Amino acid sequence: MAEAAADSGGNGDSGVSAAERGVAPIKTQYCTTKERFHEYLVANKQVSQETGTRDPDGSEPAEPEAKKIRLEEKQEENGETQGAAEQPHAPKRARGQNKSRPHVKPTHYDKDRLCPSLVQDSASACVFGDRCRFLHDVGRYLESKPADLGPRCVLFDTFGKCPYGVTCRFAGTHLGPEGQNLVQEELVAHCTLLPRVRNGLDRALQQQLRKRQVPFERAEQALRHLATPEQNSCDTQPDLAGHGAGIPPSSPVPTCGPLTDEDVIRMRPSEKKRLDISGKLYLAPLTTCGNLPFRRICKRFGADVTCGEMAVCTNLLQGQMSEWALLKRHPSEDIFGVQLEGAFPDTMTKCAELLNRTIDVDFVDINVGCPIDLVYKKGGGCALMNRSTKFQQIVRGVNEVLDVPLTVKMRTGVQERVSLAHRLLPELRDWGVALVTLHGRSREQRYTRLADWPYIEQCAKVASPMPLFGNGDILSFEDANRAMQTGVAGVMIARGALLKPWLFTEIKEQRHWDISSTERLDILKDFTHYGLEHWGSDTQGVERTRRFLLEWLSFLCRYVPVGLLERLPQRINERPPYYLGRDHLETLMASQQAADWIRISEMLLGPVPPGFVFLPKHKANAYK
Repeated sequence: MAEAAADSGGNGDSGVSAAERGVAPIKTQYCTTKERFHEYLVANKQVSQETGTRDPDGSEPAEPEAKKIRLEEKQEENGETQGAAEQPHAPKRARGQNKSRPHVKPTHYDKDRLCPSLVQDSASACVFGDRCRFLHDVGRYLESKPADLGPRCVLFDTFGKCPYGVTCRFAGTHLGPEGQNLVQEELVAHCTLLPRVRNGLDRALQQQLRKRQVPFERAEQALRHLATPEQNSCDTQPDLAGHGAGIPPSSPVPTCGPLTDEDVIRMRPSEKKRLDISGKLYLAPLTTCGNLPFRRICKRFGADVTCGEMAVCTNLLQGQMSEWALLKRHPSEDIFGVQLEGAFPDTMTKCAELLNRTIDVDFVDINVGCPIDLVYKKGGGCALMNRSTKFQQIVRGVNEVLDVPLTVKMRTGVQERVSLAHRLLPELRDWGVALVTLHGRSREQRYTRLADWPYIEQCAKVASPMPLFGNGDILSFEDANRAMQTGVAGVMIARGALLKPWLFTEIKEQRHWDISSTERLDILKDFTHYGLEHWGSDTQGVERTRRFLLEWLSFLCRYVPVGLLERLPQRINERPPYYLGRDHLETLMASQQAADWIRISEMLLGPVPPGFVFLPKHKANAYK
């Protein structure tokens, strides 16, 4: 999801009026200038080493190179750099994705990596023998291994055993005097009885997918049915028993193999399990930031329904581990769904059948709202709203092979002034969709306008009796209450949860929570613990946790504490001016510079590796 900021006015400079459009109204005693803000943070910082995100003189954070290039190109296109006699304009802040950001993922995380056969305590020797390219000398590995990042290992304390052994960055907790990996037997026995994370990709299935050996009988049957024009009526059921169009019902039917109940009796759409989530708080599927550790945080604060990040159906069919990781479900997620993105009926239907028999979910959602070019230009996401035939075939095909309810998430339309949702909703209801979520913006608008809730209200009436959830600009319980008054069945929360995940608690308790900086740091600490559990406690897992933490911090810095606001509540399209918080930590969390986000990550995950650079996924999330 491309998170461009919706600030209609103001460029983040200090001294702006509290009433200025797009700027959060902060009490005068807390407002400050940009220079004083950074001077305050620098005065409270003891620099241990350069992180590469500041200018050489250390006076001011440097603009990321990729962002500066895009800014200069934009200025040249607009003619801002032509003619010295023109009145100088304030520099435009970059928007959209940092598509040209450097590929900073390291090819290896350790200079000398230990052989996995030693890390996993395998009883047998390494199968590669002398040809193995990894180290087999534990002593030599420990000599070159960086210092531990902390005194406690989350995995050892939680599960009784750390599977990363000597490679763990907190290994001092669970290594014996001779370098052996210690185990808490009682805790391990207790954890074996607890439910674990589900929906992983089995190795055997992955091999079958890569070799294209997985059968898709139901999907192929559904696709054949969709390809027959005379059977494309809503009231016509597929020929499940194999009767041909020209064969009378009384004639014998040629069969292959034994006839089972599944050949004759198929679950009708009306017999599917109902998705009854009306009135519940729905956490949106958020690309990059909506990972499993973040969803655990939101569940703890009261989110009722969660959904995995957008997964591309073709990548799932190819058995890509990174894509299947988006489908994982934590035991705390009691109502959980996955979101699929695709542009063609065959791949979407086959992927739906695959997921139907391999993972445990309560619903499957089709992404018809993704606005990014990479998806849109291939005919997926928002583009499906203009491809009605393909859209219908995808919905009908996926719905036919699923045993769980099918939902759709969509926008108002593609173009800003041409709304399509109200026309598509009755058709979606007839095609068998159980629930639709409508984001009150078009693809062209992105986040430059407020969500159109009057239009969502109109669509809720058109969609009835199919439940419609509304989405857009909910950052307080007042916003949620106004949204529910439009007649929607419930609300989906996206950016609001990124800015303050305790929003779910505020809505349920109907109050504003003036959360302290210490409490917010504890939330981040819990996220890092969940991240180490999910991604691992070795160097690779720690740095992956750090990357996702930094992406989240690029949203958290927009939150303004309740006690500092002149007017409640804060609106989602209002950017905070420069201000000094009630303590140093609160001020540090308000910084919009990546260098300060890195400082916060170092409080939780230790120092960053040498040469570490972080550039946010979205340009609007790091500006001066």
